[in-house]
Amino acid sequence: MTIASREPLRIAAITTVRNDSIFLDKWISYYGDAFGMKNLYVFLDGHDQVPPESAQDINTLYLPHIPLERVPAMRRRARVMSNLARGLFKYFDAVIVTDVDEFLVVDPSLDLSLPKYLSGITSRATVSGLGLDVGQHMSLEEQLDPTRPFLDQRRYAHLSSRYTKPVVAFKPVTWGSGMHRIKGRNFHIDPNLFLFHFGMVDYQLATGKTADKDRLATGWTGHLSRREQLFKTVLESKPVDGDAYFAKARHLQTWRRPIYALNKPAMIKGDPVVQIPERFKGIV
Repeated sequence: MTIASREPLRIAAITTVRNDSIFLDKWISYYGDAFGMKNLYVFLDGHDQVPPESAQDINTLYLPHIPLERVPAMRRRARVMSNLARGLFKYFDAVIVTDVDEFLVVDPSLDLSLPKYLSGITSRATVSGLGLDVGQHMSLEEQLDPTRPFLDQRRYAHLSSRYTKPVVAFKPVTWGSGMHRIKGRNFHIDPNLFLFHFGMVDYQLATGKTADKDRLATGWTGHLSRREQLFKTVLESKPVDGDAYFAKARHLQTWRRPIYALNKPAMIKGDPVVQIPERFKGIV
């Protein structure tokens, strides 16, 4: 990958959401500050959804809520998002596609904005940030205050390849289920990008998701129960310093692939948990 100085890219960001309580406001604020409100596209899953006031200045579209079992629903969503992004490439140079609880962050040590950093990437169809699955440490951290930055309140993350996702595309591509891979293409982990996943940032919020009737009715129970194991992993871990481990994690996730999907990274053995460096405080 080459980082070069050139004209700023026109960048759009897309997400879909249903039954959200706190993440959409944060998503709009973060990506709106980075790319401009008019370059955000939020697709609301169901006409019963009520967007927050912050959505007034962005592009919103209601999709009909048609329940499916978890796996086919994830595949359908990936196809829809891929097609939406493909259309936006008629107007934009790059498209970021994330879940509403995912935030792409450029390493603050570079002192570069996200759009400026992305505008310097050449010769890649997509890039991934290193996935950090942030979870509440149940013995050291209090319940989340949604009005404050998440990374002021949470210090630990599981280095999970599930969130080392190719969320940035510089040309039309087709994402696989869950946006975890690009069909027919390899993945490339950028050395200065991180994808923070906050779905398990708070125990009360996470267990509330498990109780969501829509999810329980469409086969999400087992998936969410597995996700909640993050709290146990963080609690029982011996966290390592993030900066001392990030390069190793990128190397392992680049060269170790699951045999069933060679175009995405394998999980790192031992479920490593890192302490998030202080410089990330206040960003999200």
